[in-house]
Amino acid sequence: MKKTLLLLLGLLTALPAAAQNSQYPGNVVATPASAGLATPAADLPLTLEHAWQLAEQANPTLKSAQANLATAEGQLADAQGLLWNNPQIAAERVRHTVPDPGLGDRTQREWSVGLTQALEIAGQQGYRRTAAEQELAALRETIEEARRQLRAEVEQKFVRVVSLQLRAEMETGLVDLIKNNSAVTRKRFDAGEDTKLDANFAEVELGRARNQLETVSEQLIQARADLAMLLQLPAETLPVVKGALVAKPELPYTLEQLLAAAASRAQLRALDYREQAARNRLGLERAAVYPDITVGLSSAREGPGDAREKLVGLSVSIPLPFFRRNAAGIGKASAELTQAEIEKQAAGRDVRARVLALWQKLDSLRQRTQRLEQSVLQRLEENQRLSTAAYRAGEISLVQMLLATRQVLDTRREVLEAMTDFALTRSDLEQSAGWTGTK
Repeated sequence: MKKTLLLLLGLLTALPAAAQNSQYPGNVVATPASAGLATPAADLPLTLEHAWQLAEQANPTLKSAQANLATAEGQLADAQGLLWNNPQIAAERVRHTVPDPGLGDRTQREWSVGLTQALEIAGQQGYRRTAAEQELAALRETIEEARRQLRAEVEQKFVRVVSLQLRAEMETGLVDLIKNNSAVTRKRFDAGEDTKLDANFAEVELGRARNQLETVSEQLIQARADLAMLLQLPAETLPVVKGALVAKPELPYTLEQLLAAAASRAQLRALDYREQAARNRLGLERAAVYPDITVGLSSAREGPGDAREKLVGLSVSIPLPFFRRNAAGIGKASAELTQAEIEKQAAGRDVRARVLALWQKLDSLRQRTQRLEQSVLQRLEENQRLSTAAYRAGEISLVQMLLATRQVLDTRREVLEAMTDFALTRSDLEQSAGWTGTK
């Protein structure tokens, strides 16, 4: 009986060390550790950099934003033309039949050619060109913002898959350990050396561990499917990822640096360009109140052949803006400018507030992770060693010793969850601040 108990103690004390090795920093290839997790997967584990590349190449939202560049570039090309209005050319050929008494009718062929051009006189061309340039710049910044948001979303889903793969390895190790414990307990119960209570307790623990593994397996399948959808992988492909969760990262930036980066984030730059474009469109609508001057030049031949006249004419026309003062266009452009200013101010405030809130949350998560690792987890491991010694001395029961072991395992789960929250919050913080430095 003593040998059997010592074997059981050895199995129980082996799990915390194995679980610890699967959680701490380092480059790990996180793969399913049980047959229950076997699903179609990519040929090679995905790294975060590879996942970013796949997403940028195939994501429909980013590709749709990039497709809009052609529209903005076309508008700028039109605005950069020499004149906004195209010239108009007119040609006329007339045949006159003139009655000539005694000689019959005479036919006279006359023709005329004219060219007219409408000229803007209030600087509309400059407003239009500047507005088109600002819209193109805003669209490019919007694409950059969409790319950063996509990378952040990929990173968040990638981190969840890494975390669940590590959790699956931990739960698989727990199932294997409890399965071995149950086999030992059944043999001792059959031999009459253990009570029915011990046998039932071992079976319950095994059922709980298997249920926990199945739950994690389902979550991992969903997380991998979400990542595959974002990367536009084939429907039957569920990627296995390669990555690490760092428990105590050294951040390469300060709060002041993040706030400075947030002030020049691509989203805010795009809103600034759109505000300037709206301001120029308002100027264009106000300038449209001034009428365009139409200048025309014409040449014509008139009269009979023996007395044909050559005519050259210059004409200038201008409409009188008595009834239409472009109030609708000015009002609409003014409203768009006001809306752009409000949106820019609100976005600047929201970005700064979000960075400050996420910074505080990140600091709290870092302290919580360190406290769990350095204080709570160490004391629990000490309690496990003490309970093992007490059990060997016959001072506590098997149930009490297993309870101490489960506390260590539950705490390791909490450490993994805290590390996952830290990685997700850090990704969210860097995206919110528009941080472009090296991670």
